[in-house]
Amino acid sequence: MSRDGSGASEGWYLGPVPGRRLRREGDGHFALSLQLSRFGKHVALAPLALTVAEAEQLHAELCHALGDEPVPTDAPECRRSIHYPGGRHRY
Repeated sequence: MSRDGSGASEGWYLGPVPGRRLRREGDGHFALSLQLSRFGKHVALAPLALTVAEAEQLHAELCHALGDEPVPTDAPECRRSIHYPGGRHRY
């Protein structure tokens, strides 16, 4: 979906709610608040609920997808490379 409201999605956008972070629910699930808008106008809020296993899978997929991207200076520790003896490094 396009953030500017154009394209095949006919103006729909689903994305994180600014200022709301991922949170852990009482049942052990994780929840991320998402907002649905159309042509820039708010339509609804909805939580994306993830089990621990689903959160781990998403984390692994995001790390893989971000692998070639430059790491911002304010990135969380898990995005910084680890240097091992012998010159190897992993993310």
